[in-house]
Amino acid sequence: MTSHDLQPPAPPSTDEFDDDGPSVDLTQLLTWVGDGKKLIATVTIAAALLSLVAGLLWPKTFTARATMLAPGSQQQSGSASALAALGSLGALGGLGGGLGVKTPDELYVALLKSDSVQRALADRFDLKTRYKAKTYESLRKAMPNYIHITSDKKSGVISVEVDDEEPEFAAALANAHAGEITKVLGRLAVSEAQLRRVFFEKQLNETKENLIRAEQNLRTVQERSGVIVLDKQAEALITGAAQVRALIAEREVQLKVLRTSATEQNPDVIRLSSELRALRAELTRMESSQGGNAGSAVDMPVGRLPEAGIEYVRARRELKLQETLLEAMLRQYEAAKLDEAKEGQALQQVDIALPPDHKSKPSVALVAISATLLGLLLSTALVVMCRYVAWSRAQFPQDAAARAALAQAWRWRG
Repeated sequence: MTSHDLQPPAPPSTDEFDDDGPSVDLTQLLTWVGDGKKLIATVTIAAALLSLVAGLLWPKTFTARATMLAPGSQQQSGSASALAALGSLGALGGLGGGLGVKTPDELYVALLKSDSVQRALADRFDLKTRYKAKTYESLRKAMPNYIHITSDKKSGVISVEVDDEEPEFAAALANAHAGEITKVLGRLAVSEAQLRRVFFEKQLNETKENLIRAEQNLRTVQERSGVIVLDKQAEALITGAAQVRALIAEREVQLKVLRTSATEQNPDVIRLSSELRALRAELTRMESSQGGNAGSAVDMPVGRLPEAGIEYVRARRELKLQETLLEAMLRQYEAAKLDEAKEGQALQQVDIALPPDHKSKPSVALVAISATLLGLLLSTALVVMCRYVAWSRAQFPQDAAARAALAQAWRWRG
């Protein structure tokens, strides 16, 4: 800035004063800007050239984009309770105390941002080293700067965009999200059919283990007692009691599944509860050592069997029970798997991310234009401010002492 740019203007005429003192009008402002036009032009051109060079030298960033389709509300009929049950997924530490989601696509966006997915991606692609993060917590805070996960409220399409200096890496990381969330969904139930399938799968595995133990127990009893085969009367008792106990277990499983989405006032819940009470009463009558019709093979109580065969009867009855339960669990499990297959995949990948052939940022033109405008505004403001200070000192010489005192008050003292 030259001395000419900062020299005070001529004292104002009397018409420049109003009741509140001297004021600066638009003409005077434009005059100051015109006087400092060389400085303004120099700063603006320098800012434009520097920003252009910086934009050309700045590392290029490529953005790879993969899209996935979340199931619509028509595919989620009857699963609102299942989604609500996922409000506090303890396995997903990154989701805090609850997901707080309202729509299916928001649920899947939250799952994609969960610790289960992020940690798997961090280990798979060594993101700590790539993003220069010393701890996972710092990596978790840095990942949103490179990975952007959003959803379209109208279509339900979820987009995963990854920014990186290497196009191939950006595409690979974007595509990996689909595989990782599939693994997470494999151990979670996010629909009513999946809830049933997971539940019956667990029951089926437990029944298989119980059947193996019952077979081993029966073999031990046979070796110890020497009883191999009982008569028809005992066989009928074993089969009848096993069938009743199997029906009880099957009704209990159905009632437990139904209670996950229905209240105690639900007609199906009331019906199953009534059937359970009747079956338990029948089983109590059949197994009671008192009463029973001695002339009926099926109604003969366990207490009336010969003492030598009591242990064998109980072991054989347990084996029959587990066999019947296994058949019932298999039927329920296969039905749940069919229902799950009818719903289709929980999350389908629409677009596979490909290595981008054009950078997404920085935009050299945008950087140059922004820097040019910023240089123009700052240089203009600097010229106006300097001219205004000089003009103010010329108009108010009596305030020089006050300004000196102010500067002295704010000066740093050692």
